[in-house]
Amino acid sequence: QVQLVESGGGLVQPGGSLRLSCEASGNILSIYGMGWYRQAPGKQRELVASITSGGRPTYTDFVKGRFTISRDNAKSTVYLHMNSLKPEDTGVYFCNADIRGWAGRNDYWGQGTQVTVSS
Repeated sequence: QVQLVESGGGLVQPGGSLRLSCEASGNILSIYGMGWYRQAPGKQRELVASITSGGRPTYTDFVKGRFTISRDNAKSTVYLHMNSLKPEDTGVYFCNADIRGWAGRNDYWGQGTQVTVSS
């Protein structure tokens, strides 16, 4: 069984910073791509950033220059460093990972962590 557990969300003022973490655990053989999505109230879940197993990042236009995605393969963890936060960045942030475990290769999601940007 594979689990993704996020941490690091919270309340921050506009212009502030947060770092999200997501650790994968369980019967893991390989972790391929990892990413972060977010869902604002009343909106669909959308991709924020992703990173390949080799460390190549991709960003959605609205976070370029402000957010940085990274991963530590030894810790099975992906991070999202968020700077210059705006109120429109508010939402639930979900971790996603493409993982091969004992049961085969599947797409996994974390439970989500709330990020609120407000003064």
